[in-house]
Amino acid sequence: MSMNDLSIKAFTDELAAKVSVPGGGGASALVGALASALGSMVGNFTLGKKKYADVEPDIIRLMDEAAKLQDQLLACIDKDAEGFEPLSKAYGIPKDAPGRDETLEKCLHDAAAVPMEIAELSAKVIALQQEFAEKGSKLMVSDAGCGATFARAALEGAILNVRVNTKLMKDREYAEKLNARVDELLAAGRKDADAVYNAVLDGLK
Repeated sequence: MSMNDLSIKAFTDELAAKVSVPGGGGASALVGALASALGSMVGNFTLGKKKYADVEPDIIRLMDEAAKLQDQLLACIDKDAEGFEPLSKAYGIPKDAPGRDETLEKCLHDAAAVPMEIAELSAKVIALQQEFAEKGSKLMVSDAGCGATFARAALEGAILNVRVNTKLMKDREYAEKLNARVDELLAAGRKDADAVYNAVLDGLK
């Protein structure tokens, strides 16, 4: 069964349980999807309002992008679990077993791939929230601020899950390539998410 088919309570119970998946990666993907959904909510409350007629084409575009990102992030919940399970099994291979290092290295690469995707997608969600906050209904601006905050949390959580794998990789050139990318995403994402949050907060004071 896909984790997307679980109820909210069932998913959180699984998350709390003594099982390997879902974990931080899947939770980050879910938070990112919620962030994107908040953007869509802002869009839905903006469409059809005369006051925002000039930006309606932009809102429609943003909502289309948000829906795609939401679906991609939800898909990452299962993909993250699928990527991590082989790694958890690889750790159990005896240290003197032939081919252990090669197997473990491949599993580390695979386990880092989905959190990297989650980080990339979450950064895109932050960018969408900037536009939703600027162009969307002012009555819903707090939801755009929440979306940016959630997307930042998803980004940061995903990056931790990349880093925990790159730390153990033997292929340091590849590991440092991933590390450089997540550092870039983190710096830009934090800056942009904070800008949205602070602008929204200042506007509500």
